[in-house]
Amino acid sequence: MLRILIASSFLLAFGAPSLAQDSSVESETGRIAVETFAEGLEHPWGATYLPDGALLVTERPGRLRLVSTDGAVSDPIDGVPDVLAGGQGGLLDVALDPDFANNRTVYLSYSEERGGGAATSVGRGRLDENGSALSNFDVIFRQEPAVSGRNHYGSRLVFAPDGKLFVTLGERFKMRQAQDPNNHLGTIVRINPDGSVPDDNPFVGKDGADEIWSYGHRNVQSAALHPETGVLWTAEMGPLGGDELNIPEAGKNYGWPVVSWGRHYSGERIPDPSTRPEFAGSIHSWTPVISPSGMTFYNGDMFADWRGDLLIGGLSAEGIVRVRIDGKQVAGEEVLALGSRIRDVVQAPDGAVMALTDEPAGRILRLSPAASQ
Repeated sequence: MLRILIASSFLLAFGAPSLAQDSSVESETGRIAVETFAEGLEHPWGATYLPDGALLVTERPGRLRLVSTDGAVSDPIDGVPDVLAGGQGGLLDVALDPDFANNRTVYLSYSEERGGGAATSVGRGRLDENGSALSNFDVIFRQEPAVSGRNHYGSRLVFAPDGKLFVTLGERFKMRQAQDPNNHLGTIVRINPDGSVPDDNPFVGKDGADEIWSYGHRNVQSAALHPETGVLWTAEMGPLGGDELNIPEAGKNYGWPVVSWGRHYSGERIPDPSTRPEFAGSIHSWTPVISPSGMTFYNGDMFADWRGDLLIGGLSAEGIVRVRIDGKQVAGEEVLALGSRIRDVVQAPDGAVMALTDEPAGRILRLSPAASQ
């Protein structure tokens, strides 16, 4: 088992000192150089690599930008839908169609105002060859119902090997609704790329919304496919304690808010998941919380000792949480303290690790092995 960094508990509770723009941090596998790759982004939220090595990056206020291979940030890309920016809402995740090389289709998730409330929506459009505009943007999925409030929208977009699209959705802080599979609050949904429902979804022809894959979730902002199995893994924000790492299974109920490893913000106790075996259980939990947002399985060459590890952005942890995975178990973890709220983590084509800082003057940090002294 990995030795957890001695300072981890302190960092989770009090935060790390801010790093200089170019600095380094200690890891159990050696010193890591931390460089500012790009800056001037307002609350960057999600990122994905284009085939040419440039990054598409969302900004929560509602802008989509292209970041070149040398870190230059473009003007906002035209054709992005109107978003309800406020609280935890705005322009959220971005993903490329599996056949992007041929169709140049880009998917976006975002908070949308409608019906006197708001909810998470997903749409897609075609990115032009210059990377300056989306055209023919079409909404393919809308979370129902739209409700009041500005919290817990989710949302990550992950394409499975079979081409189906997973969308993680928060319960919009309407906790009890997460136990009702007839709505989309607190669920993970699985849809076809055009928004239609796969015939083999677990609630098709049964009581429950056809799009739902699993339910009883709180606010899932981390999702990634296991590189060997192709199975979806997620990390979910708990309340006061009790962040969870899950492998969501079709049709399963994950228990929120009936059970949790944490407590309500008032301090009121919540029964532990082990007391209700009818609910699906997590494979790992965090108390104090790390506030997971964004994650990736590392499979590059730059950090050879990290291959197969799960890298999770930590908002409360103010860094990246590196989790050693053994099958379906957690074998150990450490916090790479970066001194900033990390909203998303992606692996660069060269094997470097890129981290988006959730700040008004947000940056993209590049992590690589530090040069030997």
